[in-house]
Amino acid sequence: MPKMHFSFELLIEWNFAPETFLGEVRIRSVRILIGLGLTWFTRYWFPEESISPLAKPFLTLPLDSYFVRTQSTEAPPTYVATSSIACSYFVFPLISHQIWCFSIPSCYGEQRQKYNRFLHLSGSRFSLFLFLTPPRVVPNVWHFPYFVGATSTNSLMIKLQPKIYDYIMLTVRILFIPSVCSQVPVIVICLPEPRGLSVETFTSNRRFLMVFPLITAALSTPPDIWCQIVAPFLIYSIIEFAIFVALIVQVREEGWTSRMRESGSIEKKEE
Repeated sequence: MPKMHFSFELLIEWNFAPETFLGEVRIRSVRILIGLGLTWFTRYWFPEESISPLAKPFLTLPLDSYFVRTQSTEAPPTYVATSSIACSYFVFPLISHQIWCFSIPSCYGEQRQKYNRFLHLSGSRFSLFLFLTPPRVVPNVWHFPYFVGATSTNSLMIKLQPKIYDYIMLTVRILFIPSVCSQVPVIVICLPEPRGLSVETFTSNRRFLMVFPLITAALSTPPDIWCQIVAPFLIYSIIEFAIFVALIVQVREEGWTSRMRESGSIEKKEE
């Protein structure tokens, strides 16, 4: 059965008017904007509840951990940044659901099952990495700058008093890398799909794939030499592993297809 993709020609073929298409786009867009607006203003009105989950990993360090505010105008940017971060994470499921409801009517049953598997895998991996990163990764990242002033003789003590805004933005950068890495299994499954991403394209353009880990590490990691080295190495290793698994799956599918063709040709000769 041939695949059918969502387009204006498909709407005309199904006797759907363009007004129906535009109306559906308007409905989904309004719902997304309402969700974004309500979530953002709710997070802005209750900033302490939004900042507390991000600041809790730092406060669990063994020494006296507290924040300072060096400027009187630092609170509004902190509230705005925290509200935007919380809004992007909390409204992401709503946006995915609205896009899903808009595009799924143009798919057959087999396609729906396939996209359902992709959606569940993507959401589960994203949630798992998101909830494991703050309690496990963030304290370890902040452990180095917090104890960098400790000396063996205790003759000179340097205490770290981070600004709350800098801490939140660095925490968001740390959360961004696991969020990107969590989608690698979805890419692994999408690569061998027909009319999808080509495995040969990725293998022949490895030099360009090296740019993505470097840019991600430069924008998302703290200015530390080890973070700048470990982060791109980890991301590029995951990409290489994804390509390797996709090649194995592609070879297995090609072997299965060739065996099916050979068995079909043998049956025809016997007839």
